[in-house]
Amino acid sequence: MRKFGLIGYPLGHSFSKKYFTEKFLNENITDCSYENFPLINLDEFPELIASDYELCGLNITIPYKSEIIRFLDFIKPEAKEIGAVNVIKINRSAGKIKLSGYNSDVTGIRDTLFPFINSTVSNALVLGTGGSSRAVCHVLNKFGLKVSLVSRDKRTDVLNYSDIDSRIIDRIQLIVNTTPLGMFPDVESKPEIDYKSLTRKHILFDLVYNPELTSFLKEGAKKGCQIISGIKMLHSQAEKAWEIWNTSDR
Repeated sequence: MRKFGLIGYPLGHSFSKKYFTEKFLNENITDCSYENFPLINLDEFPELIASDYELCGLNITIPYKSEIIRFLDFIKPEAKEIGAVNVIKINRSAGKIKLSGYNSDVTGIRDTLFPFINSTVSNALVLGTGGSSRAVCHVLNKFGLKVSLVSRDKRTDVLNYSDIDSRIIDRIQLIVNTTPLGMFPDVESKPEIDYKSLTRKHILFDLVYNPELTSFLKEGAKKGCQIISGIKMLHSQAEKAWEIWNTSDR
């Protein structure tokens, strides 16, 4: 039996186990399983890898997408550039274990946003500065957009939420939430931006997919914005992870 899984903490919000379990059932894949591994501390990671010989691949979610890198033997250049890994391929040979890191979030983000990016979209606001934010910024830069980051903490070249007024909102066309705000079970929470200044010209993309329609997206819908759920990204990045786990290269 080949085993795959998800590490992070907490994992109550995640659809990955459901997604892959249904995939295996629907595609008659009988030699694979998928489990959740909620690690309170990432120092538990080496023991998990060493103790389960059937484990062939892992997805990584918050808060470990950047911290996991210290355990890896190889990192795909794109993931290294971003500084975040959300897919690990585990190779076991002659008693040795080799861990390779990738970022399938990039594929999910690119596939999700591509239909919405045109000549009218030139400026983006990215809420959050974690591993997912880095992947989003990487994709938006490839699209040629000017990106402004927003954080709760005061940092050089990063906006604070208190800075986001109507003037900033007016010059932005795309706003991406990469924070866990609005994620189950805290579904009423949302980033603190000036929702009153949103218009039909704005596009709101939330990486949160549980619930599919977050408070952030609901506020955008009220103002006539185009809204994009994180569910397409989930499906796209999951299929990319499956491809990574089943290819012969590193």
